[in-house]
Amino acid sequence: MSVPSALVWDPAVTGYRFRPDHPFNPKRLDLSISLIEALGLLDGTTCRMEAPRMATDEELLAVHSREYVDAVKRFSAGGSTDGAARYGLGTDDTPIFPGMHDITALVTGATLRAAELVMSGEVKRSFSIAGGLHHAHHDRGSGFCVYSDLAVAIAWIRREHQARVLYLDYDAHHGDGVQGIFYADPEVLTLSLHESGRYLYPGTGFVDELGEGEGYGYSLNLPLEPFTEDGSWLDIHRKLLPEVIEAYRPDVIVVQNGCDGHSLDPLTHLRASTRLYEETIRIVCEVADSVCGGRVVATGGGGYAIWQVVPRAWTLIWGGLSGQQVPNRVPREWLDRWQGEAPVLLPECVRDPGEDLAPVPRREEIEATNRRTLESLRRQALPLIRGYGLGW
Repeated sequence: MSVPSALVWDPAVTGYRFRPDHPFNPKRLDLSISLIEALGLLDGTTCRMEAPRMATDEELLAVHSREYVDAVKRFSAGGSTDGAARYGLGTDDTPIFPGMHDITALVTGATLRAAELVMSGEVKRSFSIAGGLHHAHHDRGSGFCVYSDLAVAIAWIRREHQARVLYLDYDAHHGDGVQGIFYADPEVLTLSLHESGRYLYPGTGFVDELGEGEGYGYSLNLPLEPFTEDGSWLDIHRKLLPEVIEAYRPDVIVVQNGCDGHSLDPLTHLRASTRLYEETIRIVCEVADSVCGGRVVATGGGGYAIWQVVPRAWTLIWGGLSGQQVPNRVPREWLDRWQGEAPVLLPECVRDPGEDLAPVPRREEIEATNRRTLESLRRQALPLIRGYGLGW
């Protein structure tokens, strides 16, 4: 049964583009939206599209420094870029581009709009598909991210609704920016499952990063071994997420749905299939229904196999959020529209066939290491959460 849900989208957000050869390619958004539409997953009533709005300076300044926002504006307008490196901008990862402030404020506003729709009760779940910029920090950009749409939306939820927020991030890269912004805040619990920082940018997200001050115990990290497959990843989700939800009792879940943990992604070393994304969002929605009235604010995130993976993964995520069964056959009209432009053969099925992936060497060792990491996190963190205002 479909669930009142909103997909926040406007083609203008594809202006968030650094340069033609940059891996953070907004083409993936066009591909995803067109596949969702081709499969008939936007009925216009319970499951509908909503336009974003611009984030205001006041909203940006709730999490970013005035100096940083002013610098982004200055660089966006074509001013001197002297000193840009101190703000994490003008790098190979996060180049400066014209209009950078306005377009990133629009992407941020899309996630704000997604939060507004859920917190007002107008919809139960929302998807800001262009959002998920989880590496931006209080006073600098980083890792393809200029402003933190996620942190801005979470701060808005806290300010306007005094709601407790669980932030869940299962992008292959650790959500360091969001974690850092709320590192001392016990009203925002961040939970990130990602490839270990021993092997992947940004080199953070270890089990002992638990927060500071009053927020100690409210930053949780589960670093996964390279070549982790669906089974191990999902086993951790099924065990850990319900425990964290029950301990923390959030009012809303904000979830970043990066799909760069897929086996075809060129920037990471994990071995997920599309099954991971379909199952994870189902688990998230189930626990949200049990604890926080089903309220879920979702975003996109990483994902660099833009032709073969991202459209299918995010279509499955939208299906899970909106309570719709996603057909498995990719429509012929979608394939015909995009195959001529694609440099690879486009998959004809939304879901990966199970036999596509070759066996992973050291599978048992990888799974055992992940289980030990999970147990270490549970021992260190869960008692701290359970002690918060509940008398447990």
